[in-house]
Amino acid sequence: MIKVLDARFVTTGTAPEHYPPEPIPEVAFVGRSNVGKSSMINALAGRRKLVRVSNTPGRTRALNFFDVDVEWREKKRTVRLCDLPGYGFARVSKVEHAAWEKMITTYLSKRTPLKVVVAIVDAEVGPSEDDLRTLDYLAARAPKVMVVATKIDRVPKAKRKPRLKAIAEALEVPLEVVLPFSSTEKWGLEETWDALLGVLAPA
Repeated sequence: MIKVLDARFVTTGTAPEHYPPEPIPEVAFVGRSNVGKSSMINALAGRRKLVRVSNTPGRTRALNFFDVDVEWREKKRTVRLCDLPGYGFARVSKVEHAAWEKMITTYLSKRTPLKVVVAIVDAEVGPSEDDLRTLDYLAARAPKVMVVATKIDRVPKAKRKPRLKAIAEALEVPLEVVLPFSSTEKWGLEETWDALLGVLAPA
């Protein structure tokens, strides 16, 4: 059983000198600009407005760090969440896109406390070409990758298992690493936290 005790914004930045200095176990979230990433982080943190949810895709232009205090297996633990800029739908110049790519590559390669990256896909529409490229990109750079299928509430119940299987096959990952999630129905919160803490804070 997971209990969220507190959640707070830490800092924002674009380069290593801006990263929080404390060696707190960290998880990063990456996904398309309209995949529900901000809503997912808010749901995990038990806060409605910890992360700003924008109607304009691609508003996140930097790395945003948040700390969440949880009680898990009778111990209090602090987990740091890093919200990475979304991809796919943001209308930005090639120069800005290149700057984003450098920022994210630097973070993935130099961030020692980073233990796992959550790659978010839309359960309703399935993986995009951008998602496939991102998974390939992360496989070569991230310490560990988890896949979360958001907006699962928009998929009819009878079709959810086949949809998750199709997502796993498209991404070429085992079915058991694809976790269903719904920020609207608060579905999958416990399972996602258990999977994350199993990596971030093993007993």
